[in-house]
Amino acid sequence: MKVSIITATYNSAATITDTLRSLESQTYPDIEYIIVDGDSSDNTLEVIANNCTRVSKTISEPDNGIYDALNKGIRAATGDIVGFLHSDDLFAYPDAVADIVSAIKENDTDAVYSDLQYVDKLDTNKVLRYWKSKEYKRESMKYGWMPPHPTFYMKRSLYEKYGLFDLSYKIAADYDSLLRYLWKAEITLAYVPSVTINMRVGGASNRSLSNIIHKTREDIRALNNSEVPWAKAILVKNLSKIPQFFKSA
Repeated sequence: MKVSIITATYNSAATITDTLRSLESQTYPDIEYIIVDGDSSDNTLEVIANNCTRVSKTISEPDNGIYDALNKGIRAATGDIVGFLHSDDLFAYPDAVADIVSAIKENDTDAVYSDLQYVDKLDTNKVLRYWKSKEYKRESMKYGWMPPHPTFYMKRSLYEKYGLFDLSYKIAADYDSLLRYLWKAEITLAYVPSVTINMRVGGASNRSLSNIIHKTREDIRALNNSEVPWAKAILVKNLSKIPQFFKSA
């Protein structure tokens, strides 16, 4: 199975090297690596050229934010499976993609997800938060459960069938998409019980109080659109994050 991995960049020169090297080290051979750059004004594209030999396609043009860039990547993809490697994230180990593909094949599922670690912005060996997932049960969506989106890999045919990211969401388009795929479309899902992605802290959704409020409003809209009662889902979704700061892999 060919795996299309999409990285959206914009002035990402400061963090992209670690991302590229983690992709370069992957043992799985059949990777289509797509860079979607938002017309960076720094040397992001030069850093990419100097640190990764596995780039298959590069798109560099202005966009309307990360979800627009990721949609461009999905449309350009030709792989059987599509996943995302953000420009400040990195694969946790060299066999991560191989394990993702094996899980889809062995379980004959539509998609796969795993665990995720939040790491220090400067020292990526320092784990600050551990997102331990669990085996998927559709009913868990009513209680705000979701797989860590950076670990979510789905068959490309299902993006074509059920749609891409909704650009009316500025922060929660990933949550909206997961609700559509898992709750409404009821795709099948397998769980890899290991950390495949290390994610640097500082994401847009938690960057400020105003962003947290905006994200909560978008989460409520996404839940309503998928006809999931939102009050309990929002409460449990936020409370469930607390133990992540006290667990370790």
